Amino acid sequence: MDVLTRPAEQLSYDDVTLRRWRQGDADLAFRLVSDSLEHLRPWMSWAAEYSPEDAREYLLSCEREWQDGTAFNYLISENGVPCGSAGLMARIGPGGLEIGYWVAREHTGRGIATAAAAALTEAALGLPGIERTEIVHDLSNAASGQVPRKLGYARVGTGAGRFPRAPGECGTSAIWRLVRPPAG
Repeated sequence: MDVLTRPAEQLSYDDVTLRRWRQGDADLAFRLVSDSLEHLRPWMSWAAEYSPEDAREYLLSCEREWQDGTAFNYLISENGVPCGSAGLMARIGPGGLEIGYWVAREHTGRGIATAAAAALTEAALGLPGIERTEIVHDLSNAASGQVPRKLGYARVGTGAGRFPRAPGECGTSAIWRLVRPPAG
């Protein structure tokens, strides 16, 4: 992706706002993850052990990746209350961005992940050169699979998981894709 072309630092969809993570958010990031470790561990291998240093490292990588144009990570808030994280990652080849998300345990089931993914889909497909977005999740994570389904993504296949497996994962990912509609 052209590093000069980036999504906006703040996005919104209904009552959900996404704003770019900042280095000063380390305590917030640590608290959000720590408060939801039992909820995240089955699906996120990085949640097995999580420390304040991990939060700081994550935010440093967010800054580096934003500058490199390889990932654009956001804090999710609903009505001003921080409740998760989402991002666009340039790891599915030219012309595409992958969307990832997680929502803190006490905020699940309210459509927050769907709203965040909708905002990211709109932002991604509004960028020059981006023709498709994908959402990838473990087949065992049925809740995560509802998000692309609700947004009109088509399930285009399955594949081996790209990351170390978390305890709840089967190791096979569902791949969902949405392609930019033709102009005109």
